[in-house]
Amino acid sequence: MKWNVGTKIGVGFCILLVAFIVVGLVSYRTTNELIAASDLRKQSYEVLRAIDDLVSQLQDVEIGQRSYAITGDESYRETSLAAATNAEQALRNLRALVQADSPQAHRLDAIEPAARERIAYGRDTIAAIVGQGVAAGEKMIRSGKGKALMHQIRTGTREMEREELGRLDQRAEATEANGWLARTAIVAGTLAALAIAIIAWTLLTRAIARPLTEITSVAARVAVGDLDARLPDYRREDEVGRLARAFSELVRSLQALTQVAERIAAGDLRVEVSPRSRDDVLGNAFLRMAENLRTQIRTIVEGAAVLGSASSQIVTSTAQLASSAAESATAVNETTTTVEEVRQTAHMASEKAQLVAGTAQRAAQISQQGRKSTEDMTGGIERIRQQMGAIAASMMRLSEQSHAIGQVIATVEDLAAQSNLLAVNAAMEAAKAGDAGKGFGVVAQEVKNLAEQSRQATNQVRTILADIQKAASAAVLATEEGGKAVEAGAGQTAVARDSIRTLYDSVSEAAQAATQIAASSQQQLVGVDQVGRAMGSILEASNQNVASAKQLESAARELDDLGQRLKQAADRYEV
Repeated sequence: MKWNVGTKIGVGFCILLVAFIVVGLVSYRTTNELIAASDLRKQSYEVLRAIDDLVSQLQDVEIGQRSYAITGDESYRETSLAAATNAEQALRNLRALVQADSPQAHRLDAIEPAARERIAYGRDTIAAIVGQGVAAGEKMIRSGKGKALMHQIRTGTREMEREELGRLDQRAEATEANGWLARTAIVAGTLAALAIAIIAWTLLTRAIARPLTEITSVAARVAVGDLDARLPDYRREDEVGRLARAFSELVRSLQALTQVAERIAAGDLRVEVSPRSRDDVLGNAFLRMAENLRTQIRTIVEGAAVLGSASSQIVTSTAQLASSAAESATAVNETTTTVEEVRQTAHMASEKAQLVAGTAQRAAQISQQGRKSTEDMTGGIERIRQQMGAIAASMMRLSEQSHAIGQVIATVEDLAAQSNLLAVNAAMEAAKAGDAGKGFGVVAQEVKNLAEQSRQATNQVRTILADIQKAASAAVLATEEGGKAVEAGAGQTAVARDSIRTLYDSVSEAAQAATQIAASSQQQLVGVDQVGRAMGSILEASNQNVASAKQLESAARELDDLGQRLKQAADRYEV
């Protein structure tokens, strides 16, 4: 059977998948059985708890009624009645648990009437004690009916407990057996799947990985240029066999092209390249390369012949050109020397004119700065005069506000005197009041102290205010004198400003004349410099022409030699 690589890998994975599915199904089945056994055991435990609860509640009913009959304590009666209610609920719970279990349901059918009768008997006993007295209750208890009912109930519940315990043992054994089966199935299935995986890995490695490793090794050798590498003859029809045969064919094709390249390198352009197909890019490229080389070599041979004859004529012409260029360079050199002397003279005259113009400009700038300074000084004096006026006005307002503050101080002083008088009256009233007025006397004393402090503070403020008024009056007088001095300085500054303006006009005219002279000299210097640069360029061009002529002559000779060598090189190829 001839399988490809994909089929082999798919079969291996299918076998592993089947093994895992089998293990999963067995594990699922055993797990469900374990869960079912666990549920049954849980039900058995619930039945046992319900039986124990029923018996316990019936015992509480009996103990409660006996204790109530003996002691008459109401708490025993309530305990007995509550236990009767709980016993009925326990009986219903037990019925719900065993209703689907026929044997246990039949046993419960035999127990339930006795249990209900025992509950009713306990309630009747409590009712008799409450209605007829303790003697009636004791009579009912001594009759032994309750004891007989409890014996019947205990016998039935013991049979039910034995049945459930037997079932628990059976279910425990079944659970253990299922657990062992599950562990065995999981371990065996896992080992089987692992063995199958190892076998599949071994077979796939032998069938796929090992041949691919050999092909990769040969491909690495071919990648570094070693075309002597050989692959084993894989007689397989899958992808690996086809890959090996295709790679071997590729190596043989590269070896054939290598032989063609070696013949071309040896100078034999008569080789014939046969591409393997229309899609053989490398073979078609070699074919075009051989044809193009043959065409180019023929062209080079023909061009070398033409180049040899032309280069001889170029050598003769360049020798004559070099002689003429040397004579022209000598004449241009003499003219350049003369122009350089004229340029130096014009440069000296231009420097002198620039110096005079610069001096005139600086004088004009200084006079301009002086005129601006006087104007700024005039403005500053005007601002000082305005500020002096503002200061005088402010001082007048300060003097007026000082008078207002004096009036406020007089008012405060009157308030202090009245407060002092009020404190004296309050002290007198407090003295009349005796012990009851002591607190009010302390307040009166504090008010008197505050009035005294206010009077002292008012005297200090009045003294400070008098000093401020004196200082304000002196500042007003000083401000008036400063205003007069500023007015006199403003007049003197106006006279200086007019004088500096006249000086600035004269210096500006002189600076403009000097600037025009400097500009004319500069234009003359620029013209002479242009002539000098032009003669320098002509001299440089002449020198370059001489050098170019020599280089051209040397190049023509090299070109002649190149044509000869090119002809010799073309003669090596056979086309």
